Amino acid sequence: MFFRNLTLFRFPTTTKLDALETGLGECQLKPVGPLELSSRGFISPFGRDADAMSHSQGDATWLAVGGEDKILPGSVVNDMLNKKLSEIEAKEGRRPGGKTRKRIKDELITDLLPRAFVKPSRTDALIDMGLGVVAVDTSSRKSGENVVSEIRRALGSFPALPLNAEVAPRSVLTGWVAGEPLPEGLSLGDECELRDPIDQGAVVKVQRMELQSDEIAKHLESGKQVTRLALNLDDHVSFVLGEDLIVRKFKLLDGAVDELESTERDDLRAELDARFVLMAGEFRRLFTVLEGALKLSKAEA
Repeated sequence: MFFRNLTLFRFPTTTKLDALETGLGECQLKPVGPLELSSRGFISPFGRDADAMSHSQGDATWLAVGGEDKILPGSVVNDMLNKKLSEIEAKEGRRPGGKTRKRIKDELITDLLPRAFVKPSRTDALIDMGLGVVAVDTSSRKSGENVVSEIRRALGSFPALPLNAEVAPRSVLTGWVAGEPLPEGLSLGDECELRDPIDQGAVVKVQRMELQSDEIAKHLESGKQVTRLALNLDDHVSFVLGEDLIVRKFKLLDGAVDELESTERDDLRAELDARFVLMAGEFRRLFTVLEGALKLSKAEA
């Protein structure tokens, strides 16, 4: 269950989650209806057939938002619409107007929806009450905000906002590649993205390359700035940090998972629980480092 991406939101550490479990039960995922395009709601983090709607260890709580979406390709609808319009034109000698076309299209969608395939989805989230942070396993800000909205719906009120830094992340990332000292434990990876600060300027993407090299230095001298940067935290975590403060390609390394793999567990749930504890701990350590380096703003109560 290790997360692959981290879109982060901050909320006051004084926020209470006492009503969370009740709210999750009231906002469970319901099957998408015959005439609905989609449905969203909470599922058990241990799988849709499990009972527990959340799982907590210390200050960390694991949630999962499930979804069901009808697969109704626009090309199929438009093809059927064009055939219907052609039939009307042949019969009446005129092409139907805009209002008629819209009505016919709506009727076609209504007819197709009950027969459409349903695609399930799942997005996990970690709430750290000690940090006052929600980490959503997605690289999409919109998807992250949708998960936070579901938490807000379950609680009635949840003052979580996108992460914000008091310094420009781009300048910090550029400084690290240029040779400025990194925070203790952090080291450069082998991937970065550099952009010319002017609109529509050049973009250079580098992978599997020594970042403190003459070639990268020339890009920096020409004025390009680092907008994404691969980093390692000790030998425990590798990730790519963007100027949008989204953590991509989050991966636990051997230094973190060796202890996990050396312990035998009797069932899948115990294994998932151990993985969650490990990931929550590594995330907290990573966030603490980034918080100091980027001067991440705290949420106001």
